Amino acid sequence: MRLAPLITAIVVLASLYLMIMERPTLLALAGVAPPQNEANEADTAAEPAQERVSVVVARVVERELDAAIVLRGRTQAARQVEVRSETSGLVMSEPLSRGSRVKASHVLCELDPGTRRATLAEAEARLAEAEINYTAASRLRDDGFAAETRVAGAEAARRGAEAAVEAAQRELERLKIRAPFDGILEVDTAERGSLLSPGALCGTVIQLDPMLLVAFAAEAQIDQLSVGAEAGARLSNGTDVVGRVTFLARSADPATRTFRVEVTVPNPDLTIRDGMSADILIAASANRGHLVPGSALTLDDEGRLGLRLVDPEDRTLFAPVRVLRDTADGFWVAGLPEVADVVVVGHEYVTDGVVVNPVRREDGE
Repeated sequence: MRLAPLITAIVVLASLYLMIMERPTLLALAGVAPPQNEANEADTAAEPAQERVSVVVARVVERELDAAIVLRGRTQAARQVEVRSETSGLVMSEPLSRGSRVKASHVLCELDPGTRRATLAEAEARLAEAEINYTAASRLRDDGFAAETRVAGAEAARRGAEAAVEAAQRELERLKIRAPFDGILEVDTAERGSLLSPGALCGTVIQLDPMLLVAFAAEAQIDQLSVGAEAGARLSNGTDVVGRVTFLARSADPATRTFRVEVTVPNPDLTIRDGMSADILIAASANRGHLVPGSALTLDDEGRLGLRLVDPEDRTLFAPVRVLRDTADGFWVAGLPEVADVVVVGHEYVTDGVVVNPVRREDGE
C-alpha cells in the first residue's frame, strides 16, 4: 500500500480546514487583521441573534377630566303619608277620587260628630259653674269667711273643667281628617257611610313636587360624591331632568354594601311619575388620568389590573392602574406616568423585561 497519496490527502484536507474554518485564528497568529466583513460574520456566528417581538405602541399623555358617576336608579315621591283617623265615627263626607290634587289642611274625610257637641256643651257648662264657685270662694277668703283649702279646691275644679272643654274641642277637631301637605291622592278616600276606628285609613297623599331620584353608589364611588353636586338624569320615557344631590347615606346597605343617594329635581307640572327608571349622571370631583383602549388592559400574575409599557430602552414593564371611568372611546385610568408608551397590540405575547420592536400607532396608521 502506498502511503504518499494518503498522507498528501490528509495534509490537503487539514490545510483546507485551517484556511476555511480557522482562518481568523491563522491570521491572528500571522499578525494580519481579518477583513471587517469577516470579523462581523465571526461575531454574528459567535453570538446568536435575538429576534425581537414587534408590538404596537401608543403614547398617552395625562389629562384633566371632569369626573362623573353614572348610576341606575328610579324616581320616588319626596313624601308619602297614609292619613289615618284618630277617633271613631261614620264618614259623612263624599269621597275624593284618586289623582285629585289637595292642599295642606284640605279636609279628606269628615266624621259624624254624634254626641261630641253635647259633650262639649256639658264641659262648657261645668266650666262656667266652676268659675262661679272659684270667684265666690276667693271673695269669702278675702273677707275671712272661707279657708284657703276651699279656694284651692275651687281652683282645682275650675282647672279640671277647662281641661274637659279643651278635650271636647280637640275631639271635635279630630272629626275632620286633613291633608298634611300639598299633594295628590294615591287612592280614593274613605267612602261615605263607612265606619272608621282609630288608626283606620282615610287616604294616601303623595308629594311629587319636588321629585326624588334614588340610586345606590358602590363603595368606590361614594367618596367622589358630595351633597349639593349637580346631577342630571334621563327617565325611561326619554325626559331629561336636572337637579342636585340632597342626601348621601352614611351607612351601607348590609345586603348590597352600597350607599343610598338622593337627587332632588323640580316637578311643577307633575309629569314625572313615582317609580320610573332613571339613568343618573352625577358630577364628581375632578381627576387626572389617561385615556387608553379597553383591549390594552391586562392582568399580571398577581391578578392586578394594569397595562404593558415600553421604557426608553424598548423593554416592557407592567404598570398597575385604577379605572376612573368607562367611555365609548376607552377607559380613563390613573396610576401611569405623565407620559407613557402603552402597548396596545401584542401585550399578551410579552412579559416584563422583554426587549421589543415598538411600532408607533401613528406611524402604522
